[in-house]
Amino acid sequence: MGDWRRHAIYFAPPRESALAAFGAGWLGWDAERGVRCAGDPPAGLPRPRDELVERPRRYGFHATLKAPFRLAEGRTVAALDAALAGIAAGQAPFALRLALAAPGGFLALVPEEVPEALRALERACVTGVDAFRAPPEAGETLRRRMAGLDAVEEENLRRWGYPYVLERFRFHMTLSGPLDAGVRVVVREVLEPVLAPLLAAPVPVAEVCRFAEAADGCFRLVRRFPLGGA
Repeated sequence: MGDWRRHAIYFAPPRESALAAFGAGWLGWDAERGVRCAGDPPAGLPRPRDELVERPRRYGFHATLKAPFRLAEGRTVAALDAALAGIAAGQAPFALRLALAAPGGFLALVPEEVPEALRALERACVTGVDAFRAPPEAGETLRRRMAGLDAVEEENLRRWGYPYVLERFRFHMTLSGPLDAGVRVVVREVLEPVLAPLLAAPVPVAEVCRFAEAADGCFRLVRRFPLGGA
């Protein structure tokens, strides 16, 4: 597929890893293969899994490094990929210890500590391909502002098209939409033992990925770019 609506720069777990398989099966969308793939849900969920993951499913299992954007007039996907390859080559691989958390009323995997290498990678992705980003549409900007932005986030939205970048960046791999506190507690209790063996070792961050949104509204993992140029 090549008629993409938007592009995004994400982190995704290594191809064929147990964590990648969990994320695809839990969300019910394998962005790497572009197929629905829901496995059997874990026992004890307080609501149907499809309801829990309805919002994050179409984006695939990922952490945002550069939020979805439309390609600017006169820019090409080939040039975007060349820029991404250069950015990735200039960043050293590292690893993250991840834990299940509820950073904003939803469940996500977040780093136990945020190394400078992660901040440098996000900063390089946000700034390094911004020339390829078309300005956000008015409705999109209004929707962002309805969340209630502080002065830094408002400036980020104006300059970079997304509020939560640079000093406001928070790495997270979303596992649910917003949940009521009681539901959130139960789902977390169900997922913790499932995730424990997958998160026992640090998760390698050795690639960045270009995802792209197709006409069906779902994002596909189109290409991986190795860090360090390996």
